[in-house]
Amino acid sequence: MKQIEFAFIVHPLTMDDFLKKFGFMRHLPQFLARAAASFFPPVVASYISGISSPYNSTAGCFIGVTLTSEQMLQLPQEVSLRKIIAAGKKAAQAGAKIIGLGAMTAVVGDAGITVAQNLNIAVTTGNSYTVATALEGTYRAAKLMGLDMERARIAVLGASGSIGSACARILARKANFLTLTARNVSRLERLAEDILADTGLAVKVTTDVTEAVKKADVIIAVSGAAGSIIDPEDLKPGAVVCDVARPRDVSAKVAQKRDDVLVIEGGIVEVPGDVQLNFDFGFPPGTAYACMAETMILALEKRFENFSLGRELHVSRIDEISTLAAKHGFKLAGLRSFERPVSTETIQNIKEKARLKNFCKANN
Repeated sequence: MKQIEFAFIVHPLTMDDFLKKFGFMRHLPQFLARAAASFFPPVVASYISGISSPYNSTAGCFIGVTLTSEQMLQLPQEVSLRKIIAAGKKAAQAGAKIIGLGAMTAVVGDAGITVAQNLNIAVTTGNSYTVATALEGTYRAAKLMGLDMERARIAVLGASGSIGSACARILARKANFLTLTARNVSRLERLAEDILADTGLAVKVTTDVTEAVKKADVIIAVSGAAGSIIDPEDLKPGAVVCDVARPRDVSAKVAQKRDDVLVIEGGIVEVPGDVQLNFDFGFPPGTAYACMAETMILALEKRFENFSLGRELHVSRIDEISTLAAKHGFKLAGLRSFERPVSTETIQNIKEKARLKNFCKANN
């Protein structure tokens, strides 16, 4: 196998995910299993091979940190950061020259800056390419649902984070009705001031996620919450939601109860070559999260440097990684919803059911 050049850090989203890997701990009370998980060292979860573009090829591995999303939010920051840094050192020992931070490992602390300062290899959160593909998927889905992004009411959940704020800045170039939500009001207000100065658009800011969702035609969900924050009753008929967050911001109940809204997974891309992840994320063969893909792209380019770090992403970096992705043959995968592909026919059915519900509401 080709020598490892990159690694990507992953972690179980829930205790159930952890227990799938360490089944011998199922007999323990859950609080003991949680405590034990916090002491496990990082592990090489799988090796990644077959990534090949017309210009280069590369190989890597997944490094597992045994903390759940909830634990990363609840434990003292220094504990989570120590685990992530240990995983980075494990990656370096395996030969990696750059690591990507996955899921909550890209959120904890200062979004990768402290991790990078404590390692001798490059670090990226993958957030630049995640933004690019999330927006591309959202534009595509909105067009199929007959929504005009210039006239639609758009909400960004988690707008104070690195992905959310970058999405908001880019959306503000075209949008006329934009609402930003997050827990930190002061960050939201600073972002709103920047957007007004840059684009002339006065955006609305709120901490009331439910109210923002109920009014929105298009939603970018990237809150960084430990569990779902969008329930079936929150969405208006015909709404489009791009759920970039992991764990998901959109409750699984939406798929069961709402056949008149379109929820897509943000940031799923096709990887060039005969890629073997050897790890089941529930995706079709040859596809991966955009954050993973950013790490792969930088490895193919031999750009072993810190790329997407911190709470503020630069639009120039988003444009640059998009150009490099196209060069090496990475592209947005077909639209997917709750780990299943969404056909054009399905979208037309959703659109029609939304039209009928809106017609009934207007005539009652």
